[in-house]
Amino acid sequence: MVDSAGYTQEFLSLLDGLAVTDYPVAADVFGTCAPRFIESAAEYRQRYPTLKPIPAAAQKNAWAFLPMIASGNAIGMCLVSFTRQRSFTDEERTLLTALSGLVGQSLARARLYDVEHARAQELQRALLPRTLPRLPAACAAARYLPAGRGEQVGGDWYDVIPLSADRVAMVIGDVMGHGTPEAATMGQLRTAVRTLADLDIPPAELLSRLNDLVSDLSEDCYATCLYAVFDPITRICSFSLAGHPPPVVVHPDGTVHRLDLTADPPLGAAEPPFETHQMLLPEESLLVLYTDGLVESATRFIDQGLARLQQVLAQHAVPTFTASDEDYDVRRLDDLCDTVVSALLPEHGRTDDDAALLIAHTRAIHAGDVASWILPEDPRAAKQAREHVRDQLAAWELDELAITTELLASELVGNVIRHAKGPIRLRLLRSRSLTCEVYDGSLSTPRIRHAAHTDEGGRGLQLVSALSKRWGARYHHDGKCTWTEQDIPHRAA
Repeated sequence: MVDSAGYTQEFLSLLDGLAVTDYPVAADVFGTCAPRFIESAAEYRQRYPTLKPIPAAAQKNAWAFLPMIASGNAIGMCLVSFTRQRSFTDEERTLLTALSGLVGQSLARARLYDVEHARAQELQRALLPRTLPRLPAACAAARYLPAGRGEQVGGDWYDVIPLSADRVAMVIGDVMGHGTPEAATMGQLRTAVRTLADLDIPPAELLSRLNDLVSDLSEDCYATCLYAVFDPITRICSFSLAGHPPPVVVHPDGTVHRLDLTADPPLGAAEPPFETHQMLLPEESLLVLYTDGLVESATRFIDQGLARLQQVLAQHAVPTFTASDEDYDVRRLDDLCDTVVSALLPEHGRTDDDAALLIAHTRAIHAGDVASWILPEDPRAAKQAREHVRDQLAAWELDELAITTELLASELVGNVIRHAKGPIRLRLLRSRSLTCEVYDGSLSTPRIRHAAHTDEGGRGLQLVSALSKRWGARYHHDGKCTWTEQDIPHRAA
């Protein structure tokens, strides 16, 4: 039973759990898809002798049992009853039948809306990250709020992506418009960003490739995006903007710094290259990324929203820096996200735009966890690399990784001597894993090749791949870095 009016609770309790097959009049209506009109209690008892107690219990004396038809099927029954006996005229019967049809169609549409709404929300949840990774250089919390009106789904998205050498990529974007098609486009862009981020390309190049994808999707498809890469060793955050507002930085003392930058045009309307911006972050900071739906509305200019955002962060962000452990840190970030959303969108149900918020707590890596050496551009470099690795791992009490890491460093340096050019630099990074990096001055791509049985070389990168948890290469304006990662034993970490 959906709802009722004019019946006592005592009577309604008699019908709770009653199957249609146990209620003959309902079975008749559903079976024939035709209405039943009963004009007196005597007629009711005569037609349905098994239901004799019903008229007295309901205190009714006339009934119209009306099927609710949708798409040619009875999806329910509407009962209109009267306290007095009643003779139904043809006009009344036609009116009640038409009324039940309208109610049936309305109920069917409501059910369809609920199903589509649930599917849209499932799609949104599936496309956005279920959890954000907790990384040595950053942990984060986020909120997504679909437009308060409509399908409750949209094109805003965010992500946090681990990169090599403990670097972390953070992205936030907004597909213009909101609804299921925009959510699907958002899913395509988020997948593309993760794929391009895995190639470890700079922010400006990543947005250039993403711009090509958006242009190919549709002539009227546009999206804004901010893609940032934070290096915890140099503390430099590099980012590019495609029609998106710049990030806000919060210092441990509560100082809030908002960058005054002009963004490149949105994806789909831009003409690369995109500009790359850099900022030096403090040892600890909060990096706040957001979409315009958070700070701008029909009743508030974006400058007013940004001023309010800065005010809220200045008042409530400092406790985040005092978290004693990672779990507490994430809880503080979650609380801060809730505070920001409540302050900037107090009446979100009335908004017409989606909003996304990502707050990342960034940390620099301790200088004692990084070691770097310049190597000569001759065969002696491999021997020196092994010696540096052996000594440094002994200092870090990671001796059991020494043999494997020496071999990895020796192979990477040997490849530079044979196939690339200097200058050569070796760097080790101790974190949740051990990273070994070799820098050179060549832009050539290291590739695993299948060596024949009679070949004297060509197996170095196969060995590197087999000995490391993962490996890869990233490129700079003056060369590349080839890196490997190994798990650190728990007892030595």
